[in-house]
Amino acid sequence: MGATKTDHFTETQNELSMLAKALGHPARIAIIEHLLKVNACICGDIVNELPLSQPTVSQHLKELKSAGLIKGSIEGNSICYCINESGFEKIKSFSEQVSAHLEKKNSCC
Repeated sequence: MGATKTDHFTETQNELSMLAKALGHPARIAIIEHLLKVNACICGDIVNELPLSQPTVSQHLKELKSAGLIKGSIEGNSICYCINESGFEKIKSFSEQVSAHLEKKNSCC
């Protein structure tokens, strides 16, 4: 079996790609914004915040959790979600690298 295309990139590049892909849907951005707004772990009320069905919201939560942008813990019959700081630290680090480059005001193009 041949190597996948992702094998040609660093672990960091693949992680950042997965994080960016997870943020690539407006429903997932809305979920993150809601978690930031409430600033607490929440159980179940995310569905009430979005114009989507419960299974669709669950799928978006699964994608965000799989990418490492949110954490989920089981409490009783529900799963409570909150922001996973480590995932956003990776995005922040990359953004800071880009910002540092842009501050040099390199006009190559």
